[in-house]
Amino acid sequence: MRKSQKIGMRGAMCRLFGIWFLGFGICGAADDGEFPRPPEDVLEVQIALARRNISSGPIDGKFGAQTRAALIAFQEEQSLDATGRLNEETRAALALAAPSLTTRIVTAGDIASLRPVPPTWLGKSQQPSLDYATALEMAAEQARAHPALLRQLNPNMVWEKIEPGTIIVIPDASPATRAATIHAGEKAARIIISLAEHTLQARADDGRLLAHFPVSIARKIEKRPVGTLRVKTIAPNPNYTFDPEIFTESEEARELGRKLIIPPGPNNPVGLVWIGLDKSGYGIHGTPEPEKVGRTESHGCFRLANWDALALVELVEIDTEVIVLP
Repeated sequence: MRKSQKIGMRGAMCRLFGIWFLGFGICGAADDGEFPRPPEDVLEVQIALARRNISSGPIDGKFGAQTRAALIAFQEEQSLDATGRLNEETRAALALAAPSLTTRIVTAGDIASLRPVPPTWLGKSQQPSLDYATALEMAAEQARAHPALLRQLNPNMVWEKIEPGTIIVIPDASPATRAATIHAGEKAARIIISLAEHTLQARADDGRLLAHFPVSIARKIEKRPVGTLRVKTIAPNPNYTFDPEIFTESEEARELGRKLIIPPGPNNPVGLVWIGLDKSGYGIHGTPEPEKVGRTESHGCFRLANWDALALVELVEIDTEVIVLP
């Protein structure tokens, strides 16, 4: 079982682990004050948003386009001026109810589960599962974080030689800290995907925002299904059928000339979730490359970070409406 230990003082943690990033703002504010309190920097803003099911992509402490889009979604939901800028009113509304950083203890089971991911489709199909390849990949994905952030939070860590019992500092966007801001068990009435904005939003029947995620869309315009669809199937931890006809740009696909079954796991091409739609071949799914979500284009489906896909699957059910806007 994975263990997590809260850190009561952000400043104490910084002193303990020797972390100081002048341009990053990570140790500029101590967590020894009272909660709730406003976020102090971009990192804390991203964590506060993630706790509200509003994703800025992998948490990295940098203010980019996805963080701005997430901030606008939050401001609109709170009836604030939707500027995408972090003013005092927005900071107050984003109050943190618990420390922004925590620790995770690496277990023997974590280390034993790591396995290299073959580079070829054939190689992938011959594995029992496509698990995390490295401890850094595992820790980053489970913390909804960019690997570069974990390297900065743990500057003395030798990730290639990590051992059981190692303590890793991570951002805390865990379900326990999100529970107070998410209505437990509530389902979305509809999913709205904006092709122009590269965003996916889940909304309640009364229009309330339940989730906001960056999303990748089809590269080719003719493969973008504008209109109204519905959820047809929901498959956690799915396998994937590799069809060489879809990957015409792949030399290996052309040489294989046959379909393959790719086993499940976080490094499966559709990640940890498949939400099939009522248009043949189309779905919403995870990805083994969360850093590329919203920045690259897929073969036709809607691609989310694995953690966002896992959050979405809790909000949808069979026949949930999916509206795809231009």
